[in-house]
Amino acid sequence: MELSVTTFITLDGVYQAPGGPEEDPGGGFTHGGWSVPFGDDAFGEFMISVFDRVDAFLLGRRTYEIFAGYWPEHDDPADPIAHKLNSLPKYVATRTLDQADWFGSELLHGDLVKEVTELKARPGHELQVHGSGDLVHTLLANGLVDTLNILTFPVILGSGKRLFVEGAQPTGLALTESRTTPAGVIIGTYRKQGAPVYGDYSDEGSSA
Repeated sequence: MELSVTTFITLDGVYQAPGGPEEDPGGGFTHGGWSVPFGDDAFGEFMISVFDRVDAFLLGRRTYEIFAGYWPEHDDPADPIAHKLNSLPKYVATRTLDQADWFGSELLHGDLVKEVTELKARPGHELQVHGSGDLVHTLLANGLVDTLNILTFPVILGSGKRLFVEGAQPTGLALTESRTTPAGVIIGTYRKQGAPVYGDYSDEGSSA
């Protein structure tokens, strides 16, 4: 399986609590729910297309607890997102959880890089990460992310947890798909291409 990350960020790179005020108020964050006003039909259609490709989920502890507190109570077989979340395997990267009661859940307590590498070696299309910012930091630092779906929302918050932090592995990416929703969300899909390629603008146009 390839590992894909789907994440919502603001223009200044904040990923914290996009879905509601109580989602993650850590650090005194008071801007929770910033993505909600932009959730139009085009946004929903893109998210459904992402879930169409999933074979298993890899989630951080906080995102897992948020999902587990909501989706089992909204298990509509006709809902492509709810059905996938409730029926497919869910692997939870955690140091603190001792049990996970949501159907199909398995806790990862060992060497995360080793365990994720082993999950990726299994057959299937995509092992998907949604939210789970701290987990994404670890995955990026170890070069484990194959595809990034980054949904950039037209809002600046000035504070909050940011997706790209010191320690991410330098990585070249190819933009494989992009679109803008009517509400103004820029959706970019990026695929890992290896190490970045560098140049020098002062060399442009110089003669031999």
